[in-house]
Amino acid sequence: MEVPIAQRAKPKTDRSIRLKNTQNRRSRASLNLGLDSAVKWSPGRIMARIVIKGSGRLQGRKALITGGDSGMGRAAAIAYAREGADVAINYLPEEEKDAKEVIALIKAAGRKAVAIPGDLRKEEFCIRLIEDAVLQLGGLDILVSNAARQQTKPSILDITTAEFDATMKTNIYAPFWLIKAALPHLKPGAVIIGTTSVQAADPSEDLYDYAQTKAATTNYIRSLAKQLGPKGIRVNGVAPGPIWTALQVSGGATQEKLVNFGGDTPMGRPGQPAELASIYVQLAAADASYANGQIYGAAGGGGQP
Repeated sequence: MEVPIAQRAKPKTDRSIRLKNTQNRRSRASLNLGLDSAVKWSPGRIMARIVIKGSGRLQGRKALITGGDSGMGRAAAIAYAREGADVAINYLPEEEKDAKEVIALIKAAGRKAVAIPGDLRKEEFCIRLIEDAVLQLGGLDILVSNAARQQTKPSILDITTAEFDATMKTNIYAPFWLIKAALPHLKPGAVIIGTTSVQAADPSEDLYDYAQTKAATTNYIRSLAKQLGPKGIRVNGVAPGPIWTALQVSGGATQEKLVNFGGDTPMGRPGQPAELASIYVQLAAADASYANGQIYGAAGGGGQP
């Protein structure tokens, strides 16, 4: 049976709160589903089939995903659980409602679900996050550093030092702290996955600070892959293009860009987070054992990882 995911190609309002509410409904609809290759696009909606049931590719694995309450983190968390992994998610405390939905979906897949809210911009919390995840999951095999901060600003002159610092702390410092804290717990066969972006190679003029953090993400992935490969730990990244996530409608894109978001890609539409879930599964699975230091793109035919 096909299930419609409401997605208007061109929002008709310039009010951020209404756009955010619309996007949240879209995300919840798509992320509760798995999408197969027969995604149907029309100017009014995406149609998708509920097809992801899992095949045990991550059976018995223990995963921690930051930003697991929404967007691609949510998609990965649900897919991991359906593939047999126990999953801990991190999120900001104010996103508790969305996080509870993810926790319920993980449990519905028959897996252990752990919720650990907190602010990744604080080193002490990042260290405690790893400790709590290891304790409650009984170990750690997969670390997905996905949480990010993105705010559009037309000029560098519009970015305050506090805003710049918040982006750096979330997007660069947090993965550094998390990976350092996690390494003593990661054994051969473990996996680290970072969410980077096409912004790393083709930065937008209004994402000055965000884009440079994604270039840094791409480079830490490739550097750590060389450093940890001999230890049997693989490090890879996912580089999305225009994907409907909470980042876009909470200040990450201008109202003008949201009107035609993703419309300039060869596929003529933005992607849904669930369309990237299988990439996160593939990079975490044992049968991807020779994938190390790789950046997997998903940009609808535009952009390069």
